[in-house]
Order: sequence, then C-alpha cells, then structure tokens
Amino acid sequence: MWALRRASTPLRNQGYKVRTSYVFGKLEVPFFWEGNVAGFGTTTALSDRFISFERNNLATWPSAGVYISSHGLSTQAGAENSGEEDNVKDGFSELDETLPSTSPLEDRKAADDNEEELTSGSEIDDDDDNAVDDGTQNELYLLERETGLAEKKSTKRGSFELFNVIWKAPGLSVASALDKWVSDGKVLRRADISLAMLNLRKRRMFGKALQFSEWLEASGQMEFNERNYASRLDLIAKVQDLRKAESYIAKIPQSFQGEVIYRTLLANCVIASNVKKAEGVFNKMKDLEFPMTPFPYNQMLILYKRIDKRKIADVLLLMEKDNVKPSLFTYKVLIDAKGLSNDISGMEQVFDSMKAEGIEVDVDTLSLLAEHYVSGGLKDKAKAILKEIEEINSKGSRRPCRILLPLYGKLQMEDDVRRVWKICEENPRIEECMAAIIAWGKLRNVQEAEKVFDRVVKTWKKLSTRHYSTMMYVYGDNKMLTKGKELVNQMAESGCPMDPLICDAVVKLYVEAGEVEKADSFLVKAAKKYRMKPLFISYRTLMDHYAKRGDVHNAEKIFDKMIQSGYLPRFSHFGTLIQAYVNAKTPAYGMRDRMMARMVFPNKALAGQLAKVDAFRETAVSDLLD
Repeated sequence: MWALRRASTPLRNQGYKVRTSYVFGKLEVPFFWEGNVAGFGTTTALSDRFISFERNNLATWPSAGVYISSHGLSTQAGAENSGEEDNVKDGFSELDETLPSTSPLEDRKAADDNEEELTSGSEIDDDDDNAVDDGTQNELYLLERETGLAEKKSTKRGSFELFNVIWKAPGLSVASALDKWVSDGKVLRRADISLAMLNLRKRRMFGKALQFSEWLEASGQMEFNERNYASRLDLIAKVQDLRKAESYIAKIPQSFQGEVIYRTLLANCVIASNVKKAEGVFNKMKDLEFPMTPFPYNQMLILYKRIDKRKIADVLLLMEKDNVKPSLFTYKVLIDAKGLSNDISGMEQVFDSMKAEGIEVDVDTLSLLAEHYVSGGLKDKAKAILKEIEEINSKGSRRPCRILLPLYGKLQMEDDVRRVWKICEENPRIEECMAAIIAWGKLRNVQEAEKVFDRVVKTWKKLSTRHYSTMMYVYGDNKMLTKGKELVNQMAESGCPMDPLICDAVVKLYVEAGEVEKADSFLVKAAKKYRMKPLFISYRTLMDHYAKRGDVHNAEKIFDKMIQSGYLPRFSHFGTLIQAYVNAKTPAYGMRDRMMARMVFPNKALAGQLAKVDAFRETAVSDLLD
C-alpha cells in the first residue's frame, strides 16, 4: 500500500515540498503536497480516531475544509451534486460480485451500454459474460460492474416471450399487459423474469424495467430478496432521482437492508457525482459495520478521480489504516487517473506496484495502458502493449480483437486493422463489428465502415441505439451530414427509439458540419418531444463551440439549460463559459459570485481567465484614470 500511495501522488517520491497559490480575486488559497499524504494545509494529524487535513487561509470560504476519519469521509467543499454525466447510465441487474472491464473516460464521449452479444437467431449469445466491448466503454459501465450489480447471463437460452410482452406494451401499460399475459395461463418462471430484466436493462429501458419490478411485487408473482430490492432501488435512482431512491430504502424490510442495498445506493451517488451523498452513504456503511471490502473505497476513488484527484491519496491512506487491501479494480482506477492526468511515469509506477503485489495482469488492464499510451502519443509503448494483447489473442480467444481494432485505428495502422478484422470477418460477433466500424472511422475509411454496418443490419434483427450511434459518430467525424440524416431515418423506420445517445450523435453531426444552431435547435426539440434528459456531453459540445465564437448569449443559455437538466457546474464548465467572455472581449459581471455560490475553486489558469473578464480589476493606471 505504501508503494501504491507513493505512486498515486506527483513529486512525493522525489522528496520535494511543492507550494502553489491559487488566486481568486484578492484571496490566496495555498495548498501543497508533503510527507506521505496528499492533503491541504500545513498539518497532518493521524490518530486512532481521525485523520484531519486543514486548509490554510480559508476563513473567507465557509465550510471549505476537508476531513477524513478512520471512520468515514467528509468533504464540505463542493458538497452539492456536481454531476458531469458524460455518458448514458448502464443498467444494474442481479447482484453479482464481479470485477469490471475498464477504460479511460474523458476522451470517451459516446456512451456504451455494454450490451451482450446478439445473434441473428435470437437476441443473446452464449459468449463470455465478462466480455469487453469495442474499446468505447465508459465510466458508468466500469462503476456498475464493480458494484456487483451486473446480471450474469443465463447459461441456457430462455424464452423471450415475457420480454417481448413488456417491450411491446405502450407507455405506462406494462402492468396491464402482464396481467393479461398471466390470465392467459402463462407460467412465470424466475429464469424468464431474470432474462426479461436483463434485456430491459441492456436496452436502457429503465422505465419499463421499474414498472415490471413494481408489478412483480404488487402481484405477488415473486418473493423479493435483498438483491431484488437493490435492483428496484437502482431503477428508482435511474428513472427518478437519488432522493426518491433514499426514501425507498425505508420501505424495504429491515432484514433486507444489508450491504447490497447500500452499495447500490453508493454507486448511484457516484454515478451522479454527488459528493455529499456518496460520503454520507460511505459513512453509513461503516456505521452499520458492514464488512469493509475494497468496493466502497473503490467507489470513492472513482468519484474523486472525477471531482478532485488530490483526494485519491487520502482514500488510499484510509484503506491502509482500515487494513483493506487494494483489489484489481483499485489499480485500474488509479492507472486510469494517472493516465488521464498525463502522468505516464506515475501510471507505470502503479502498474509496477500491481504486479509486485502478485495481481495477474489481464487484457482489460493492458488495454487501459494502451489507451493512455495512444492518447499520450507514445506510439512505440502502445505497440508493445498491443503485441502482448495479440499474444493472448493467439491462444484461441477472440475477445482481444474488439480491443485491438479501435486502438490500431487510432494509431492509423490500417494493415493491422485489416489483419485483425480478417480473424473475425468470416463469422463476426456484433461487438467485433462495432469495433471494426470505429477502427475504419478513425482511419477515415467510411466505405469500409459502411460495409461492416450494412452487414450488421442484415445479420441481426434488432439493433440498439448504440449500434446506430457508432456509425453516426463516424459520419459526424467525417462531416457527412446527409448520410447521418439518412441513418437517423433508417433507425426510425426500424422501430429503434430516439434516446440521449442518438441525440448526442446528431448534435455532433450538426456541429462538425458547422451547423451549431441547428444542433442546438434539434436538442431542444428532441428533449421536449421524447421527454428525455440530454447527455451532459451534448450540452458541453454546444457550449464549447459557442465559447470559441465568443457567443456569450448562447453559451450562457446552454450553461443554464445544463443546470436545469440537473447537471451542476464544476470549474471546467465555468472555464468554458469564461472563455466565451474572453473571446468576446466582454466583462463577466458577477462571475466571482456565481462561482462562490457553487463552491467552485479556480486553479491558476482559471483565475487568470477570470482576471481578463473582471470589469473591476485594477490596472497600472487605474488611479490616474479615476
């Protein structure tokens, strides 16, 4: 653990004490890293009761301290939900403790619901349950698999009759359709229930899944256990909100309010980036004296990776004090965090620590390293990792193909894309096809991508929005607006519903074609017509382009819509908004107060931006002009 904490904090192993001042107006907020703990302030106290990190010079900022005890976590700063849901939430289902596949996030704008393999004969393939996707997995999948809520695939192919009844039921009439189905003498088996729930979640039909769960309990068709209650809790969090999910816990019989319930709630708090609620649930789990496995600590690592990477070392210190050994997942989160920070040497140190602990290196960890090497422009290192993955592939498993294809595409290695695709081409799985489409898209070879997609359409009966959006992003990247529109119409004719993922793909399609206003208008109309919450990244795409233009009015409009949709801004979002004012050469009145109200603390770069648009800043000749 000591080696892991050393690798988790920049400069710590070099014996340096680094001090930086973040300027916000006239207030200086100094922080530094020193000793073995990355914390705020000049003192670090460690006792049997608590570990406290005090921040200097923060009297002007109420409740901005950071407190971490051996009993729990607490952060006052940024306590409100600052959720940046860049991706669509994947589904939980039956609760199994499984380790996730993982991949970098920040460069992954397209969501992936990690659907199981489809076959032309039915809708589920008997492939490996832990199969990874085409390399575009997102953090929400990583989160939910680690939560242990990913449903295991049945080893036998069951009837899809029950699922089809729910699928075809209009609107809020799932209960009526199921009542009729039972009255017709149909036998409701638990295996069919699990299969139906799995397929509803795979397709992100969370509303119908919730209706199904409610009907099962109300009709007495199934006796609920803790996992069934946890599944309902998760659906409530997804369809409604965290507050209602929390309220639901009180309705669960006391005997079933166990660890599975609280880890489900914790994961949803992390998905929503709600720091205050996540820390509260973490502390509650410790109060209830549940066995403290790596799981809750891993969730906090994911949260802080997104919100404040400086607190990652604090969580590792807490794990060490609580005698909780890091899991494979812990190392993956840390590798990803270092990679996202472009700290390649730190990432490699974490990887070395993982191997030193005797943890077996899997394909997913290798793909994570390769992704960050590719993103960092370290082509030779990326190739070396891909060679290791190919060796696994040569042992008879085709699973690495879906990892290799997009990475070779990003590296512009067309010959290798063709070589790997040839392995799968004769009898491809749908995820391999998606990986090939992404690869050809990266190579700007739209014709080959279309060829693979046409094969998908002809081979598989029912496609999800993820499959259509994969091709849509290729058209967007290549500024092929007409082709993209044709594909949306094709999707509609096939009966595939419009969802936030497709909306995001259309937004990108318009934006890449230079039609930002049309993208804006489309998103507004689609959200209203289909009563859906757009993805955060859709708002961010529009806001970025308005900011580049110096279009303050529209940048502010998108900023407000983002907040109205439930996404609370962090400093990067304020940075984009302030950049719009900078580019427009217009003062941003009240921006400091707005940031203070959101408890957003600027770094040096953001403080510099803010100074440029401060209407009341003093200059060298201000006193003369006055």
